[in-house]
Amino acid sequence: MNIHEYQAKELLAKHGLPVPAGIAALSVEQAVDAAKQLPGPLWVVKAQIHAGGRGKGKFKELGPDAKGGVRLAKSVEEVESNAREILGKTLVTIQTGEAGKQVNRLYITDGVDIGKEYYLSLVVDRATGRIAMIASTEGGMSIEDVAHDSPEKITTIVIDPAEGFMPHHGRALAFGLKLTGDLHKQAAKIGRQLYDAFVALDCAMIEINPLAESGGKLMVLDAKMSFDSNALYRHPEVEALRDVTEEDPAEVEASEYDLAYIKLDGNIGCMVNGAGLAMATMDIIKLNGAFPANFLDVGGGASREKVTAAFKIILKDPAVEGILVNIFGGIMKCDVIADGIVAAAKDVNLSVPLVVRLEGTNVNEGKAILNHSGLAIVSADDLGDAARKIVSAVKKAA
Repeated sequence: MNIHEYQAKELLAKHGLPVPAGIAALSVEQAVDAAKQLPGPLWVVKAQIHAGGRGKGKFKELGPDAKGGVRLAKSVEEVESNAREILGKTLVTIQTGEAGKQVNRLYITDGVDIGKEYYLSLVVDRATGRIAMIASTEGGMSIEDVAHDSPEKITTIVIDPAEGFMPHHGRALAFGLKLTGDLHKQAAKIGRQLYDAFVALDCAMIEINPLAESGGKLMVLDAKMSFDSNALYRHPEVEALRDVTEEDPAEVEASEYDLAYIKLDGNIGCMVNGAGLAMATMDIIKLNGAFPANFLDVGGGASREKVTAAFKIILKDPAVEGILVNIFGGIMKCDVIADGIVAAAKDVNLSVPLVVRLEGTNVNEGKAILNHSGLAIVSADDLGDAARKIVSAVKKAA
């Protein structure tokens, strides 16, 4: 789960990190009130969307010369005009894709006189099963660009969770950022605070870009945080920060049924049980010359209702021209899947080709349900056969 910048800064401030004063706003009037509550005389008006590259982004509704989603304002009047121009507009950044995201929230912060910018993040390093702290002297830039152009300017510090953040980690961080004296001590302290926040909140990622030096102090000027969705039950205060308007409606609906769904750009819908089998199914569709329209894992113990919901979510995508169901029954019973498929197909008046491959527990019962459903469902013997049949059926229907 992702959250907005202002929410991330509020959480980090609770863990002691140095964050400039700022106030979120949902309207132009709130933006003006926020500016009046902050000292000034310089304010920053920041669009709040779940994507990076906001400052360099462009608004669809504005001209090519218009400023991006992060703007400086030297008066309350400028805050108002910028807020009026940004709110409700569609911001396109390097991370949003061409569709962009509509800006429904702003964050008004105090302006900071920046001396030097740094990069700092924490992520889970799955190769080592540890938390990796990544630092660079090249703050304010995309870390991917730094890694490509100047990899020697990136320092990675891997932290053993059994050991935790130790003083030598703090020294390594400050050394990587080439800081000395009091800034060295500040960097080590910030590293510990970030690590403590990462562990305490079950984060998947924290990114500070930039971490800025201003007046002899290090400040968190921008922050991104994402969380392990499987651990949100431990953090209701974090789960309450979820902004579903930033998410795909189909993915939001799927989460209500505990379905793992991600929309893709293809035209063949997939319903599979198990993430590994789902990946293999998408690969074999691609191997046969077509593209999957989604990743959808119904899980190992789905009910008929859950399967029906999954089927309906797939069919809500207008790009879907055919559906491949690939189920290997273990805990999941093939007859339950078949019941759900038949119920959903009848509810939505299925009009696209449907190929089903069932194997495992109660497979014969499942196939019998499909065969006696009266629906135009094509059975497949194995995964390769299923992929060939759905790709062929979609091409014929085109």
